[in-house]
Amino acid sequence: MNSIDNSAINEERIAEYLLQHPEFFERHAEMLTRVQLSSGHGSRAVSLQERQAEVLRDKIKGLEQRIMEMVRNSSENASIAHKVHRWSCALAQVSDPRNLPHAIAEGIQQEFDVPQVGIRVWDVAGPYVGSLFTMGVSDDAKSFATSLTMPFCGPNLGFEPTAWLPNPSEVQSIALLTLREGSNDSQTPAFGLLVLGSPDPLRFDATMGTEFLSRIAEQASAALGRLRVTASGN
Repeated sequence: MNSIDNSAINEERIAEYLLQHPEFFERHAEMLTRVQLSSGHGSRAVSLQERQAEVLRDKIKGLEQRIMEMVRNSSENASIAHKVHRWSCALAQVSDPRNLPHAIAEGIQQEFDVPQVGIRVWDVAGPYVGSLFTMGVSDDAKSFATSLTMPFCGPNLGFEPTAWLPNPSEVQSIALLTLREGSNDSQTPAFGLLVLGSPDPLRFDATMGTEFLSRIAEQASAALGRLRVTASGN
């Protein structure tokens, strides 16, 4: 048998050979126990079989963690859906449209643990003009609300709507939710704005998902439609 130039044998060729000849370990089963590798969980040496078992255990553990995370997310989503349903039912039971803004704000505070909530509505029907929830809104604030096609989340930078909160000086992060007819991401002119505030600077972060907040805005907008028409439909 001709001698083999050791310099020509490298890791890539060895790996390629083993991949092309999987029966190698069937013919040399004792190699599985004789080959010693470093453990992935310490400095001790383990056999190839043990190392493979460790890799499989790690993969199984990773899959279990992913499954548990999916279960937690599912439970959280179910809990949120239940709260939204309960909040929506409460809004449907409000007999006097004049009480809707307060019911919306109070419901968000109680159901979703939001420390402070403010709301303003404009372009309302005659009977509701001059109500507290229509006051203190500049044209700039109305234009800003219309420009938002998704909820704004971030630090309290002193935007005008922050002043609608009960204690704006205590707020570190805010979420601004446009109230408009139809989808929250449409270009339909705004007729109101919801302001959520928290003393936690990370509660409403610019990187957070806003799908849930958009649904809240759409639900509130649908309920507030009762303020925008008179009893006769004019």
